[in-house]
Amino acid sequence: MAQLDALDLIVLAILLLGSVAYFTKGTYWGIPKDPYAGSYALANGHKAGKTRNILEKMEESGKNCVVFYGSQTGTAEDYAARLAKEGSSRFGLKTMVADLEDYDYENLDAFPADKLAFFVLATYGEGEPTDNAVDFYEFVTGQDTSFSNGGGVEDRPLESLKFVAFGLGNNTYEHYNSVVRRVDEALVRLGASRIGKAGEGDDGAGTMEEDFLAWKEPMWAELSEKMSLDEREAVYEPIFSITEREDMKANADEVYLGEPNKNHLEGSQRGPYNSHNPFIAPIAESKELFTVKDRNCLHLEIDIKGSNLTYETGDHIAVWPTNAGREVDRFVSILGLSEKRHAVISVKGLDPTARVPFPTPTTYDAAIRYHMEICGPVSRQFVASLAPFAPSDAAKAEMTRLGSDKDYFSDQVSQQYLNIAQVLERVDQHRWTNVPFSIMIEEIKKIQPRYYSISSSSLVQKDQISITAVVEEIRVPGSDSIVKGVTTNYLLALKQKQHGDPNPDPHGLTYAINGPRNKYDGIHVPVHVRHSNFKLPSDPSKPIIMVGPGSGVAPFRGFVQERAAQAKAGQKVGQTVLFYGCRRSTEDYLYKDEWESFKNDLGETFTLITAFSRESPKKTYVQHRLEENAALVNSLLQEHKANFYVCGDAANMAREVSTMLGKIISEQRGVSLEKAEDVVKAMRNSNQYQEDVWS
Repeated sequence: MAQLDALDLIVLAILLLGSVAYFTKGTYWGIPKDPYAGSYALANGHKAGKTRNILEKMEESGKNCVVFYGSQTGTAEDYAARLAKEGSSRFGLKTMVADLEDYDYENLDAFPADKLAFFVLATYGEGEPTDNAVDFYEFVTGQDTSFSNGGGVEDRPLESLKFVAFGLGNNTYEHYNSVVRRVDEALVRLGASRIGKAGEGDDGAGTMEEDFLAWKEPMWAELSEKMSLDEREAVYEPIFSITEREDMKANADEVYLGEPNKNHLEGSQRGPYNSHNPFIAPIAESKELFTVKDRNCLHLEIDIKGSNLTYETGDHIAVWPTNAGREVDRFVSILGLSEKRHAVISVKGLDPTARVPFPTPTTYDAAIRYHMEICGPVSRQFVASLAPFAPSDAAKAEMTRLGSDKDYFSDQVSQQYLNIAQVLERVDQHRWTNVPFSIMIEEIKKIQPRYYSISSSSLVQKDQISITAVVEEIRVPGSDSIVKGVTTNYLLALKQKQHGDPNPDPHGLTYAINGPRNKYDGIHVPVHVRHSNFKLPSDPSKPIIMVGPGSGVAPFRGFVQERAAQAKAGQKVGQTVLFYGCRRSTEDYLYKDEWESFKNDLGETFTLITAFSRESPKKTYVQHRLEENAALVNSLLQEHKANFYVCGDAANMAREVSTMLGKIISEQRGVSLEKAEDVVKAMRNSNQYQEDVWS
């Protein structure tokens, strides 16, 4: 064999490397970037691009108005999108919507005077900013804030910034709309000029939508005057293009059928798991807690082993729901999409800043089933926007009336809890084939995870998370209609499947519980964990008082479970008092046997005080039991500095409990009611009084 010289070896090496490179292209290198790889955030459209500089982004995209949002459940994001759309269509503003966590804020002092910023900010929990607004909130409200040009608070560095503000809050919480109020105050203190009043929507009173509509008209009037804007007739201009892909089949590997990102599409889910990327978790156990046939309360054990998900006692678990098949069918039918529901579509933003709310290519069915909140409440503004696409003149007139008459809309839509497909059916049962699918994507917010207080202790079961959930239903007054909760009925279907029902159909609702491409196999559910400040004292010897009627007892099962384990391990555990209420001891008494078991471990340190509201002529609730045990409650709070916890309904129970506590302190300590209320407020401010409540 001839001997190879150095040149031959070099040529062979180059050929070998070239071959390796050719056959590994697309696997190890040269991989085309998928905009939905990695996280659900990317699946919701592109992030802020290559820059975190909002001024650069506005300049390169030709925008003169940015609508920032701080949103926890998607509602503030929805309002931000609506403001941007209206500003563009009615006043010719070049608008963009921006997630506050996508940008830096130090250069707001260089914000051009001929441009405009909106801030749409939800208040979350006990006066806290939403997760995506924390950094912005802390920056603008901080005492030592400094900007790119070196100016501090005293220099009024934001004198060139014109802004509009709207807040979303709930008056059943003590710190109602505190985030928008504090941000507004801070921006003005820094020299910025607000246009119009800072609006406030109240979810607690159920008036969020009407508050928004009432606020925005005078705001637009003042804005158009101060910025010399000319109003024009608003005509629908799509934000997204919808292309039906005749070249692709729904079962093609690259078509998203409900998967939130590329990893899930390829069947290789990877962490970190969070609000952008769910873990498809096995349901280890499920059971019914109620003993009556017409109501359901579920207990589920979610297995998080191997996911690297962690939780602490008192945290929340988020469940990513799927829309009920009945409502998906109704939606595709009324829009005339039934025959092509499985047609593949590509959705693209017609503007470089538009965020596509789900990964594409996908199908009509998958987008509607997994990504769009089709069962959510309907706004008057949305109904009015659909009037031009009505199938008849009569339907157009009715949609126009619904969109313009506040009281009529309330009677016909809001009080009936109708979703958008039901509205269209009632107005005209013919197919609404003229409605662009793009307007549905734009106006219906993306479906949001639902949060549940974890009802287990991470000390006792770190690899399993317990959920306690009452299956929701709302009976419409004067009607046979019953509105069913989307997520809790989804969980009920999963429980039925796990217990042997091959075709679960809770309350006539069918769910695609096997998930996209059967990846959930009937007993898996997409979840992530959200950390909470609702926590046990770090010292287990410190006493605690817990008030949790109904499913509000969920986190307290975790609290007591943890303290029982600590006592069993020989640790000193303080007084642990639980006030629990339900209707009847024989129907909906949650975890009755477990409390007795915990009592055996905790002994005299555990006290369970119950209120069964329908077992006596006069209804008795947890606040009445508090009053009956006023001396004990006051002693633990005043002498032993006990922590006081409340979980459950914010609108009624939590407010009544807070009022009762003030009364107890007043009477037991011999002080005025006003002074007692100050004591309760101080307890809240010091985290001695903690709430995990919902409306």
